[in-house]
Amino acid sequence: MPAKQKKSKSAGRFGARYGKTVRANLVRVEQKQRLKQKCPHCGKIGVKKLSKGIWHCKKCKRKFASSVFYLNK
Repeated sequence: MPAKQKKSKSAGRFGARYGKTVRANLVRVEQKQRLKQKCPHCGKIGVKKLSKGIWHCKKCKRKFASSVFYLNK
């Protein structure tokens, strides 16, 4: 009977390549960037990333540029 495999999260697409530390760092960044974040203009949670460095707040309907992966607090 085969051993139970660990959950690989989003970095599982790389298999055994690139090393554990690199894949763990990637998982941390990807989990953080997919969260809805706090808008710097209206202060409410509802900002999502549209593309690299482009953010959109669903509450105040603003689009703005900021850092690529997640908003700096």
